Amino acid sequence: MTRARDLGIALGGKPGPHNAITDIPGVEVGYTTLIEGSSVRTGVTAILPRGRSRFDVPCSAGTFSLNGNGEMTGRAWLAETGSLTLPVLITSTHSVGQCHRGTIDWVVRERPDAAAEWLLPVVAETWDGYLNDVNAPTIRTDHAVAAIDAATSGPIAEGSVGGGTGMTCYGFKGGTGTSSRVVSHGSDSYTVGALVQANFGSRPELTVAGTHLGTELADDNPMADTSWLAPAGAGSVIVVIGTDAPLLPGQCTALARRVPLGLARTGTTGSHFSGDLFLAFSTANAGALTSHFPRPDDEPYESMRFIPWGAIDPFFEAVVQAVEEAVLNALVANEEMVGHRGHRVPALPLARWGA
Repeated sequence: MTRARDLGIALGGKPGPHNAITDIPGVEVGYTTLIEGSSVRTGVTAILPRGRSRFDVPCSAGTFSLNGNGEMTGRAWLAETGSLTLPVLITSTHSVGQCHRGTIDWVVRERPDAAAEWLLPVVAETWDGYLNDVNAPTIRTDHAVAAIDAATSGPIAEGSVGGGTGMTCYGFKGGTGTSSRVVSHGSDSYTVGALVQANFGSRPELTVAGTHLGTELADDNPMADTSWLAPAGAGSVIVVIGTDAPLLPGQCTALARRVPLGLARTGTTGSHFSGDLFLAFSTANAGALTSHFPRPDDEPYESMRFIPWGAIDPFFEAVVQAVEEAVLNALVANEEMVGHRGHRVPALPLARWGA
């Protein structure tokens, strides 16, 4: 699998060992990828902040919406408590319900005690209707369960996998991309990771590492055909940021607000027809931010350690750098795809960089 750095593209910051969101200790990612016949190009991505063994331990978390033409379930509870439990799933627009139910099925199967009160899964989506029959009932609850079951640490696949299978980005084949940065804080070292489901941007906007390439790479753009119903730039992008740095929920929200700065480095201006929703979580402070029915053995107080606000800028920089590189990795890892109604999307021509 080719990645942006393999092409010699100059990108800032120090990545983690796998340059992936799974560089954060405990984070696991799994996929269900569905490519069948001429019209099935879709799937499910599952991100487990504390892995399958500790999925019910809350994380500090926050969200941000750059443009609300999309869906991320569970945001009301996240805003209320700043607390994220359960896997985070990303899929196709019309499959949110199946993934929501599938997450509940997985918890009931794995840990019935964790489902004894209530579950509010976080499921986000982007629209794959150019290459996939988005209205077909392709994704079922068991596909969501399989994505969670497949979650693993270490290197993860990119490109047309999981929820990113049928996605497009800047008129090229888009999909799933990831990256990470190592951030020093005092004598400690933390990781900030990004996972992007990239399905946004018009071809003229494309910029790579500060060089505007939209005009140079304007040829072979079937999505510019005026008979196609959606305007250029329509689609959506979901970004999940994770870190092991100790952060308050409001600081996670601040990290999520920096995601658009990383996306903008790749050229997008944020289409009205793109749902741009972002989630950030911290795996530090395990045991804090619990929220269950009162129990006799509950501690009367919970406490959290956190990075001082005045020292948070390096983490903002890491978010911006990791998001930019994750988008480029989603583009670079891909191949041309033909799908629903014979629609074709070319891959980013890597020959531009001598590959």
